[in-house]
Amino acid sequence: MKNFLGVMSGLLVAIIVMLGVLQLAEDEANKEPMVAVAGTLEPGIALEEYTYKESYSVQNGDSLTVIFEKYNVPLNTTYALLKNDKEKILTKIVPGDKFTFEIQGEKISKIFLLKENFDSFLIDLEKSSKQIIKLPKQQEFIQSFHSGSIKDSFYIGGIDAGMPESIIMDFAYLFGWDVDFVFDVREGDSFSVLYETPYINGTQSANGSILYAEFKNQNQTYHAIRFGSFEKYAYFDREGKSLKKAFLRAPLDFAYISSHFNPNRKHPVLNRIRAHNGVDYAANRGTPIRSTGEGVVIQRGTRGGYGNAIEIRHGGEITTLYAHMDRFHPNIKLGSKVDQGQTIGYVGSSGLATGPHLHYEFKVNNKPADPVKVELPSAEPISAQAKESFMQTIANYENNLKRFILKEDNEQTLP
Repeated sequence: MKNFLGVMSGLLVAIIVMLGVLQLAEDEANKEPMVAVAGTLEPGIALEEYTYKESYSVQNGDSLTVIFEKYNVPLNTTYALLKNDKEKILTKIVPGDKFTFEIQGEKISKIFLLKENFDSFLIDLEKSSKQIIKLPKQQEFIQSFHSGSIKDSFYIGGIDAGMPESIIMDFAYLFGWDVDFVFDVREGDSFSVLYETPYINGTQSANGSILYAEFKNQNQTYHAIRFGSFEKYAYFDREGKSLKKAFLRAPLDFAYISSHFNPNRKHPVLNRIRAHNGVDYAANRGTPIRSTGEGVVIQRGTRGGYGNAIEIRHGGEITTLYAHMDRFHPNIKLGSKVDQGQTIGYVGSSGLATGPHLHYEFKVNNKPADPVKVELPSAEPISAQAKESFMQTIANYENNLKRFILKEDNEQTLP
């Protein structure tokens, strides 16, 4: 009998314990979820003492009332803000605008609005006035550094090194007056670049701008040094000679030469010897074609075996021809003035062409010259008065480079 009572007592205790556990689980499930704010709360600090931020980007179809309701902004506060919104700042929000809500504990204390044009506004809900205050633009520049070597192409090497695509294209453009990034680049060539990116109120406002770049190509080293303010600058080599030439070396980015300048080449369609007075660049249909220099369009249209073609006259009795286009850029007309690097049309296979490519000719005094080998004149060098300032600029860039390289070395040696 005692054994039976002992067993029953033990069973009863077990049931009571189990019921207690179930009740605790139910209570826990019914509790309001706690908002995690930068990790766990420290002992002795109340939730209302914590401040954190949540951001929201305006989407298509959003309205201010819907957004504010989502973040528990009191309705009377929303109405007061709309009433005070004389310049329609809040009522004209568009996709891409960004709200940042500063929350103290469980109560919104401030609202920030960043517009697409980088104008920013503050609404301080802790003040009774409910005013929308425009904030001054705070611009800062963040420097970055990347380096690498080429295995397949410069573009792939740049991506592998972590360079933004805009910096890769700018790099190729800067050195494009001296180096053809299709024909001249070799496996094992190396590159490094220091650039700065502008931010306004913590948001990137434009693509980065190269400060200092180095390209080692076939045992020759090229440099590009930016000199001047962010609003107005130019690029020079270490001796102060301008990188900018009157002409780009190639009219396409990252295409390859399928046929070189050759006065005795057999034509692939006509099957007879016919001088090839230019260079053929193989590229995908629709690839943008850029003018290699400033000038005026003197021919635009269909031109026999050239198909759709544009001819541009430049200074010094120089003309360039771009043929077999798929189509012309709509802004390019007969007599149009074009800038160096401006898109004038798109790669195609019009005329006597076996496939999509660009035929490019360079003539001096109406005599054909090899575009790959012709010597290109440079722009003005650094003036004697600015030479000392230029050398100091180089020293500053190189000191920054050393800091980035030292940082990379230290990170690679960490366990």
